[in-house]
Amino acid sequence: MVKKCMLTHKRSNNGYRISHSHVRTKKIQHINLQTKKIWSYKKKSWIKIRICTKAMKSLHKLKI
Repeated sequence: MVKKCMLTHKRSNNGYRISHSHVRTKKIQHINLQTKKIWSYKKKSWIKIRICTKAMKSLHKLKI
């Protein structure tokens, strides 16, 4: 399964790991994905989604 938030569609970010001698090597910054059961107002049932923690903080605004 793709490491991607189902609500915000965020994915991993590319960056550099810089050593003390300033040698740059590539690294991947993964998002913090959690599996969460939430109540869907549209479907009137519980759904299980993979969501990032940043989107969890604003779940009450989204009204899924």
